[in-house]
Amino acid sequence: MTHRFKTAVIGVGHMGRHHARVYSELPNSELVAIVDIQLDRAKEFARQYNCQACATIDEIKTPLDAVSIAVPTVHHRAIAEPLLARRIAVLIEKPIAPNIEESVALLKCSQKHDALLQIGHSERFNPVVTTLKRMNIRPKFIETHRISPFTFRSADIGVVFDMMIHDIDIVLNLVQCYEYSVQAVGVPVMVRDHEDVANAWISFANGCVANLTASRLAMKTERKIRAFSEDAYVHLDYAKKTGIAVTKDANLDILKLAREGKFEDMSQMKNFDFGSMIRIEPLEVDDIEPLRAELSSFLHALETGGPPEVSGEEGVEAVKLASRIVDAVKQHKWNISV
Repeated sequence: MTHRFKTAVIGVGHMGRHHARVYSELPNSELVAIVDIQLDRAKEFARQYNCQACATIDEIKTPLDAVSIAVPTVHHRAIAEPLLARRIAVLIEKPIAPNIEESVALLKCSQKHDALLQIGHSERFNPVVTTLKRMNIRPKFIETHRISPFTFRSADIGVVFDMMIHDIDIVLNLVQCYEYSVQAVGVPVMVRDHEDVANAWISFANGCVANLTASRLAMKTERKIRAFSEDAYVHLDYAKKTGIAVTKDANLDILKLAREGKFEDMSQMKNFDFGSMIRIEPLEVDDIEPLRAELSSFLHALETGGPPEVSGEEGVEAVKLASRIVDAVKQHKWNISV
């Protein structure tokens, strides 16, 4: 018989309501409580999933095994630390905290009490990302675009912590290097004091370079990543869950072709159809909901005692890089007289 962990969701806004839905459906989860400062909203979802509705954590009657925290980022630490101290497994929606100091404090709290802490970078569980990881690409250059219309959510933070943080986490996971230099530019348009459009150029110590663009002022939604290595070029679309790969071993060596054709220089090959010479392979992408994969992974780590797929350490590193980008945006000088 499958063991069922007693779970709860704190905050049932845009993301929290989906956590509640998935917890109610997972075979190893028993959703026992929904907590929201707006009690009417908590009651609405509690009726739907037949569990307790509370305005505060202290009102929960049932002992808990695992909790998702999906409240505004500024409240993450205040809510998570008492739970971690009770050794309740905690999944915190991205980012782990609004700044480096609070991020590190949460990590230390989880380590002190030996409590499971996973960070809700759900895009890591997007099938296109897992497909990219399976290819074991060692990227030399990465380019990401994440744009959307303004949603009127997360207006208390800029686009770097709101949207680019997804790609920051993915890039760090792919590159596996935490030494880098940062150049960035951003512009506030809709929200005073916070950038709504940003571009960051990150040069890693291992030689990889990443160019990240995020905007919440676009007329359409687009989420894409391109990765280039010595052996392959990969283009993935998060939203459409599609991708293509051009790999070296599946294609002709153009220099060898030139030698065999006795061409003195490459320009003599101008009449060749380059498109017909390369092999573009559609990638096999699983059709799975990222949040379901994320929460399943969270409960699996709790059951086995193994490490979470997105650790507290990784959450801290994502905030460190995001903070560096925001600082670089602020330091950029406009309208310089030459």
